Amino acid sequence: MRLILTFARAYPRASLFLVAALVLAGLAEGVGLTTLLPLLSTVVDVGTGGSGALDPSGSGRVVVEALGAMGLEPTVGILLTVIVLGMTLKSALLFLANRQIGYTVAHVATDLRLALIEALLGARWEYHLRQPVGMLANAAASEANRAAEAYRYGGQMVAMLVHVVVYVGVALYVSWQATLAFLAAGAVCLYLLNRLVRVARRAGVRQTKLMKSLLARLADNLRSVKPLKAMSRESFAAGLLQGETSRLKRALRRQVISQAVLQALQEPLLAVLIAVSLYVALMGWQMSLPAIIALVFILSRVLGQLNKVQRQYQRMATCESAYWSLQDTISQARSEREETVSGRPPSLVREMRLEHVGFRYGPEWVLRDLSMRFPAGSFTTIVGASGAGKTTLVDLLMGLVRPQRGEMWIDAQSLSDIALRQWRRMIGYVPQDALLLHDTVFHNVVLGDPELTPADAEGALRAAGVWDVVQSLPEGMYTNIGERGSKLSGGQQQRIAIARALAHGPRLLLLDEATSALDAEHEAGLCRSLVRLRGEMTIVAISHRPALVEAAERVYRLEKGVATLVREDPAVAHGDDVRVRASV
Repeated sequence: MRLILTFARAYPRASLFLVAALVLAGLAEGVGLTTLLPLLSTVVDVGTGGSGALDPSGSGRVVVEALGAMGLEPTVGILLTVIVLGMTLKSALLFLANRQIGYTVAHVATDLRLALIEALLGARWEYHLRQPVGMLANAAASEANRAAEAYRYGGQMVAMLVHVVVYVGVALYVSWQATLAFLAAGAVCLYLLNRLVRVARRAGVRQTKLMKSLLARLADNLRSVKPLKAMSRESFAAGLLQGETSRLKRALRRQVISQAVLQALQEPLLAVLIAVSLYVALMGWQMSLPAIIALVFILSRVLGQLNKVQRQYQRMATCESAYWSLQDTISQARSEREETVSGRPPSLVREMRLEHVGFRYGPEWVLRDLSMRFPAGSFTTIVGASGAGKTTLVDLLMGLVRPQRGEMWIDAQSLSDIALRQWRRMIGYVPQDALLLHDTVFHNVVLGDPELTPADAEGALRAAGVWDVVQSLPEGMYTNIGERGSKLSGGQQQRIAIARALAHGPRLLLLDEATSALDAEHEAGLCRSLVRLRGEMTIVAISHRPALVEAAERVYRLEKGVATLVREDPAVAHGDDVRVRASV
């Protein structure tokens, strides 16, 4: 029930409308059921040779008096009309209630996905380093759907409970003794069957955990499918996934079996309770035949609805764990939210400077005592062995991680004092892996930025030396390049990524082994483009390639977390380099 209350607080207006529609539907059905006993009394009286006159007592008195107030006689035709109108009104109101449930289910799934996306995109970079991509994809897809289904089952369960309340009210009016005895026996049966609900809940929790693990492993293996196929290791990858899949199958089997057993046991118990109630009513309380017929009909509806309530509750319990798991993922991401808006506006007109910076991910320091200077408008290349901390340095320059010792300065402002969002909008970043989208060249370059035009994309593609290739594609810039750019060569993918970094006119261009997939000719062409861009933007390149080393004005060697300046253009050393204009 905690989940239902949580949804009610999250969607108060929808929940209020739902409850109002269900209550009105219940009242409409209650009128129809209350009319049943006067109708049966009239029919039985006529069938046994009576006059058909109705004694307005018991549960039918309200209906008879209401009809009398309207100047209507409680004839069979009138009573049947009341029943039909009550059922019709109930059906219309139930349609509105179920439609509202459907709308809210869509809202729940959408709101959960948007909350997850917002939390993930707002989290610090260190958070993403710890999260398997497949697990997050499972949260956005499977868990959001199952959470919305939990709301649907919960809403339907509430609708059925309203019907139960109405039926019980009418049954108590007919015979409170028989109704209470019936409800007591029914409660015992439902309690005994509740063990099957707990089994389904545990199976649902197990499914949620296994789906997280399975999709995390699957995503990792799919990213490596090319080397797996190249080395004929698919069978080993399948073996790793088979164990998770088998455990998921067993959890699903337990869920299905518990649902089947619950449904199978409910029907015989219903028959036993109805038979016992009928026997007691006839032999013990000497009730009239019309009252017995009405009571058996109503109580059978009560127990039938209670059985449905229990089944819906079981289904909700199966899906409930997905909602709490998704909320836990959202809460964890929000707890590591990165503040990127507050702070001073950044500018890069003089230099970036690192002073005695230290950083570590674990017990070992990746950067120990790093001091470096990047004059505005200069072209700097950083070399070093693998594991020397070059990529961590790039992360520091982008503000994805913060110095744990020392300080980083942008002009005269500390990195900790500037608005990170504005700073990152001044950056163009090219990672070693191209990371292209399954979309058009144009969308891969502009990334949905409405301020960037086709002319901006063309200029960036020309600067990256890939415009001729793009023109030769079937639909030019609007050609879909496949999953991760699979329709292009590795070098072409890398140049598309470089164009993406240049499209918005950055003040700082960061290249992390960005030319590793280029041949010598295209690398030389890119270096010429970078030299032309020098002065318009500050360029920092991580590379082992001699072309970028030769093109740079300044070269640092990074070793054991410490940077050494190995070459510097004299003009840069004396401060004669070209300055870039201040950001407005």
